[in-house]
Amino acid sequence: MASEFILPAIPNLPRSIYTGEWTTGHIQGIAVDNEHKYIYCSFTTSLIKFDMQGNVIGSVKGLTGHLGCISFNPDDNKVYGSIEYKHDSIGQGIMKNTGVKIADEDAFYVAIFDVDKIDRPDMDAEKDGIMTAVYLPDVVDDFNATGEDGKPHRYACSGIDGTGFGPDFGAPADSEKYLFISYGIYGDTERNDNDNQIILKLDWRKFGPFAKPLTQGEPHHSGIRCEQKLFLYTGNTTWGVQNLEYDAFLHAWIVAVYLGKKAAFRNPPMFLIDADKAPVEKDIPGVPGEKAPFLTLKEIGVPDEANGLWGNYYPEGQTGVYAFGNGYYYYSYNKLRKDENGKKFHSSEIKLCRFTGKAPELFEVIE
Repeated sequence: MASEFILPAIPNLPRSIYTGEWTTGHIQGIAVDNEHKYIYCSFTTSLIKFDMQGNVIGSVKGLTGHLGCISFNPDDNKVYGSIEYKHDSIGQGIMKNTGVKIADEDAFYVAIFDVDKIDRPDMDAEKDGIMTAVYLPDVVDDFNATGEDGKPHRYACSGIDGTGFGPDFGAPADSEKYLFISYGIYGDTERNDNDNQIILKLDWRKFGPFAKPLTQGEPHHSGIRCEQKLFLYTGNTTWGVQNLEYDAFLHAWIVAVYLGKKAAFRNPPMFLIDADKAPVEKDIPGVPGEKAPFLTLKEIGVPDEANGLWGNYYPEGQTGVYAFGNGYYYYSYNKLRKDENGKKFHSSEIKLCRFTGKAPELFEVIE
């Protein structure tokens, strides 16, 4: 497999970028601008803007929801991310950490950051005119609905996390880009409707009239329905797609997850979606009588023959991955330190990596 892919010379980029320590939660995602001047990191309730040497240019604080995976849109020079306000264990943990009680309703958005305005530390998400948000009624509906088996949350939807810009599935690599955003999925081993990932296709060009400043204590409902709801059969995961990233080099989507716990599956930490393959209508595993358009896993890595799946075992990516499109990547290596009082300090070493094509991991750090 590796012989099919020829990489250019190692790019003139830092081999490692250290983020420093933050107390706003662990790193959730990374994004790099097209000119490789800045790297952005979401630390759960803050967005940090660094130069490529790891110096802090500015930060956005004051978020009371869970900011997840983020992606840079080269067509408007803004950073997009998933942000959720909910009352499950994740939401309870954020409220405890921030000391702020969120509104009673559960709400899910695409957050849009005008990152050119981020020019100093501790800017306010609401007051400094940096962030707007688009409400996602599809996610709200599935989160609030009951599944076919009578359990809460249709398709085991726990909200949203992974985001990425890329061409439509089955379309040429240079075709117009859409925003794809992934559901979080509860990993409950006692239900069968949670062995699928769900990815919404959104046309970001239609966001304009719906993107409104977000008063987090009074969440707005200015939103848009998805263009298409896509399914991907992976087997069980814990919390669904953590990071989603289009890779032009492989013409595939990197799907990084926390390990599933069902013994019937191999439960790898990463999957690749074949971007060449258009969705195919199929029965939804675990949801009798319902069909949906399904994406196809790229047949690379390690097969799970019993379940007709392919995965790979590169251990990182859940807290951030960026594909340069030439076989090189930045992967986040999350770190946690606790002081003598138990206070948590989160950081990441973002390492330059390359594709090898060698199973089981497929990628390696460039030393």
